[in-house]
Amino acid sequence: MIQLEGITKSFGNLQVLQGIDLKIDKGEVVSIVGPSGAGKTTLLQIMGTLDRPDSGKVCIDGVQTAQLKERELSAFRNRRIGFVFQFHQLLPEFTALENVMIPALIGGRNRQEAQTAALEMLSLMGLTERSSHKPNELSGGEKQRVAVARALINRPAVVLADEPSGSLDTRNKEELHQLFFDLRDRLGQTFVIVTHDESLATLTDRTIHLKDGAVEAEESRMLNSHPQYC
Repeated sequence: MIQLEGITKSFGNLQVLQGIDLKIDKGEVVSIVGPSGAGKTTLLQIMGTLDRPDSGKVCIDGVQTAQLKERELSAFRNRRIGFVFQFHQLLPEFTALENVMIPALIGGRNRQEAQTAALEMLSLMGLTERSSHKPNELSGGEKQRVAVARALINRPAVVLADEPSGSLDTRNKEELHQLFFDLRDRLGQTFVIVTHDESLATLTDRTIHLKDGAVEAEESRMLNSHPQYC
């Protein structure tokens, strides 16, 4: 479902990624861990088409992203990739419902369709009664669940999460971690999560260990894997 081959990336004289090969199957929850500076976020940005590699191939859901022009790439990202960030990145002037609707509206759905889909996502998150609240009226855990709903509204092929529980207390962190697995089980959703949280990493189907821009080790906890490559 996701295939990276020979991914390299440098910033000036600093080589951040050194030939990354990685395959992720549909319905997997995969964590990427490593020390600061290992290249985790850069890898996630390339996987999410927010940045292009210097060399190598990125294939997502059967599409070679290097072959897409910028406008096509933007549309593909909107439809097929969801993002969750550490600090939720909700727009403060909009309600929870409106924040969740935004990717659907950008994707061309009319307002009624977007609203219906957003309400379904908020219901799935247990936030129906909070739909009219703005971010400053929500708890940290609620804000992050709104961000997850926003990431899911277009039913993407994959959700990429960068330290999604890094700003949460222990209870909300555990609830968010459980939510990822519930969504995988209910929706068949694929998640790739960059994290420093060892408790989350040990729960995921696979853990990719990065060091100095290369895959140092990989731990798999899946008993039955059926690869689906591009």
